[in-house]
Amino acid sequence: MDTRPATAPDQLTSMDTGRLRDRFLVEDLFAPGEVRLTYSHEDRIVVGGVAGPAELPCPDALRSEFFLQRRELGVVNVGGPGAVTVDGERFELAAKEVLYVGRGARQVSFDGRFYLVSTPAHTSHPTVKATLDDAEPVRLGSAEGSNERTIYKFIHLKGIQSCQLVLGVTVLEPGSMWNTMPCHTHERRTEVYFYFDLPETDRVVHLMGRPDATRNLIVAPEQAVISPYWSVHCGFGTRSYAFVWAMGGENQAYDDVEPVAIGDLR
Repeated sequence: MDTRPATAPDQLTSMDTGRLRDRFLVEDLFAPGEVRLTYSHEDRIVVGGVAGPAELPCPDALRSEFFLQRRELGVVNVGGPGAVTVDGERFELAAKEVLYVGRGARQVSFDGRFYLVSTPAHTSHPTVKATLDDAEPVRLGSAEGSNERTIYKFIHLKGIQSCQLVLGVTVLEPGSMWNTMPCHTHERRTEVYFYFDLPETDRVVHLMGRPDATRNLIVAPEQAVISPYWSVHCGFGTRSYAFVWAMGGENQAYDDVEPVAIGDLR
């Protein structure tokens, strides 16, 4: 399991492109028969990818008997039909469907291509599967603004219950490339974006950093970007795409954001 330290905003001024990517961009998430994990000290979020069949390991860095002893897990199908088995119970998942796995589950195995997000958990909630029809859809943007999109909220206060994990999938309409604009920061949470559903030759230009001193990362399909509380997180693609957004931190209020006006970005 790769480990990423927490970062203060004033450290960005000394980072070149390589160091910026090493600290915030999560690459190479998928390998056949493996679960690949990255542990961020930003709110102790773990993100990962699996191209199963494979079982969820328990890395030594967690100092636990099993992965979900003190954690909860969000699983998003980012491929074709697949299945996740939790303590002997099998859940079939189609593309963009989500499985929440609560604290205390001992054995988790995967058959398919899945993106994983885990946060610390203080109590247990039931394991729940949700389809796109189960999610709460929010339609935002416009074709004129190149940001027409649907936000599917899966794990949140009014949806699947969790300790602190908040998770959803945003799908952009054909011809729309911008996400999360106007943008914002989260003073009380860390957020991670995972971009997918675009051709291998295309890219997303992800903006990050303090609003008055932004930086950018060129992100390939099936890569993730860690956004600390002080960082904006938004971007535009060379064509339309989808992305998983996931948060962990002080609360689960979806609208707890610090808005940033477009004209204030630098």
